[in-house]
Amino acid sequence: MADEDPDTIRREFGEAVNMTPKQLEDWLQTEESQSVGQKSGGSGESTGHESGRRIVELLRTKKDDLTDDDLAHMRKVHGYVQRHLAQGPSTDVETSNWRYSLMNWGHDPLEKS
Repeated sequence: MADEDPDTIRREFGEAVNMTPKQLEDWLQTEESQSVGQKSGGSGESTGHESGRRIVELLRTKKDDLTDDDLAHMRKVHGYVQRHLAQGPSTDVETSNWRYSLMNWGHDPLEKS
């Protein structure tokens, strides 16, 4: 983590995550949210859905209380959103698994920044 400035990580995370904690919490309760993403282990929860719960916590954490682990996850979120945005569908974005997966990571591509 020493190679990246925490301020840069927080700024990039803030640019990637355009949903509020409440919007993300509400989204994570939907069937659409729970139906997408890669599931690992036996929990039945996708990686993105689990990340979404963590993002809610991060959004509610004070800047000075963020740990190196928190900053690492914030960097992971930014990277995921950037990679995923580059793979978007050309039609039917609103109800696409692509959008639903991004929303699990706190980014709604239809939301105006």
